[in-house]
Formats: sequence, C-alpha cells, structure tokens
Amino acid sequence: MTSDGANGHTAVRRPLPCGIYAPTMTFFDPETEELDIPTIKKHAERLAKAGLAGLVTMGSNGEAAHCTREEKVAVTRATREALDAAGFTTTPIIVGATEGSVKGTIELSKQSQAAGGDYILILPPSYFRAQMDEEAIVGYFNAVADASPLPIVIYNYPGAVAGIDLDSDLLIKLAQHPNIVGTKFTCGSTGKLTRVALATDAKTPASEGSGYMAFGGICDFTVQTLVSGGSGIIAGGANVMPKVCVRVWNLYSEGKIDEAIALQKLLSRGDWFLTKAAIAGTKQAIQSYYGYGGYPRRPLKRLDQARIEAIAEGIRDVMEVEKTL
Repeated sequence: MTSDGANGHTAVRRPLPCGIYAPTMTFFDPETEELDIPTIKKHAERLAKAGLAGLVTMGSNGEAAHCTREEKVAVTRATREALDAAGFTTTPIIVGATEGSVKGTIELSKQSQAAGGDYILILPPSYFRAQMDEEAIVGYFNAVADASPLPIVIYNYPGAVAGIDLDSDLLIKLAQHPNIVGTKFTCGSTGKLTRVALATDAKTPASEGSGYMAFGGICDFTVQTLVSGGSGIIAGGANVMPKVCVRVWNLYSEGKIDEAIALQKLLSRGDWFLTKAAIAGTKQAIQSYYGYGGYPRRPLKRLDQARIEAIAEGIRDVMEVEKTL
C-alpha cells in the first residue's frame, strides 16, 4: 500500500496515522488577496500542536478552486517548512491536486511531491459532466495512479463535482490499484464508508489492516466513522476546534464510548454553524477566537458583522471545551 507509482522512487514516505486531519485554510492579504504565507505557516503550526495526525493543503476549505498551480505549490511548501521548523517532521501532508485532465493532475502531483507533499487528494473529473460515466472515471483515477509519484486518496464530494457520487462498488474497485490508498467520504454516507472499510480491511486505531484509509469528511460524524471501521477524519471544523475533534477520536479509541458520544453531540452542534457558513464563516471563526483568519477570495462574499457574531455565539459551547484541552 506504500507503492510509489510508476517512477520507482524509494524515498521513505510519511505514513498516514489514524486520527484527525484538517484541510487547512489558505490565508490571503485582505487588501490584495495575495497569499499570506506567514499566517499559513502559523496556522499549520497551531494545528500540529493541537494534536492533529496530518494536514491537507489545497482542499475545498483551502480554496483550491481559487488558486493558481504556482500558489498551490507555494502553500504546500510553506506548510511543510512550518511543520518541519516546529519539530513535526513526521506529520504527513495530503495535497489537493485535482485538475480537469489526467495530464494536468499528474503534473500537479509531481509538483506537489517536490513541494513536500506525501499524498494527493483527487476529485473525480466533472467539467464535462455528461461524458463522465463509470468507465471515464475509472480510467481517470487509474491513469493518474499509474503515473503519480504520490499515492492517491479519492475525494468523494458530490457537492463539488456536479453531483457525481462514487458508490461503494466503484470505490472498492478503484482500491485494487496499489497507488490508491484511501477515500475521503464527504458524501456523509456512513453506510458506504462501512462497506468500503470492510472490503479494503481499512486501518483503524486497533488494527493496521491493509493500510487503506477510510476518512470521514466532516467532524460531525467522528464517532460514527469509528463505529463504521474508519481510519480518520478530514474535517474543516478541525481548523477551529482541533482539540475537541482529537478528544472525541481519542475517547472512543480508548473505549470511553459514552464520553465520546456526549462530546460528539456538542461537536456536531457547533460544527453545523461552520458548515453552514462555509469558508468565510470558518475564517471568521478563526478570526474571532485566534485573532487571524481574514476573508476568502472573491467571488466568495465577506460576512456581515451580525453573521460573524452569530457564528461566534453558535460555536461558543464547543470553544469553551476547546480552551480547556
């Protein structure tokens, strides 16, 4: 499961541990909308110190759709530098490296490796939606997996790809490729996650299994992911309340099921305020509680003050717990 694709590199790969991962926000100068590299680095260090298992750069929360390829590489490089400088040299980075074509995605995967990425997170192709049948999708993933120097985590997020929703049969089929090592289930289907985790003998806190990673895609079903035999969570909420996310994971893993469920309920309630307000809301929550964050790139809108205050209020209970951890 740690194949290096077609190019035969023998570099030691950082393994993907079980646990909580954050798809990190990409921070911009509020006036120019240029990358704010110092804040990007500061954020990566804060998340690693909060106990996260790994980071994802240039995911949906990272506004990958708003960044040039050069910027994606710069963000990944800055994140790796920040982790290494803070002593988190073994913390892996998964890079969102989706482009519309097989050729572009392979090129970006190579650049992601050069920038310090360890794995890539890939959406199914969707621009020419009507032509994207199962054969086209399987062909795309297998072709990228054949040539990418970094192993692939499939990103199943129907909301980002014109409704394309990969079912468990298709994900299990794709998992047979030695360079496809996981799936992120942002579809929220715990049944699908259960089937794929079972069929692939996914890694869990109790078992290495095959090493395949079945990731829940939102922290509001962290316990449910663990019940389903999942391997980790990649969740936007972990940018704001990483310690609570980690605590829910650890409580369940340690067999403290009732405590985990009770804290999960608090987390699910709080996370909804972030999910509903999307990227602008998550950045403003970081601003409210940590003093940095700023705004998304246009065309995403900035929130008005009343909305910002409503989000801060909505997550207050969970943030009270965050501060105690």
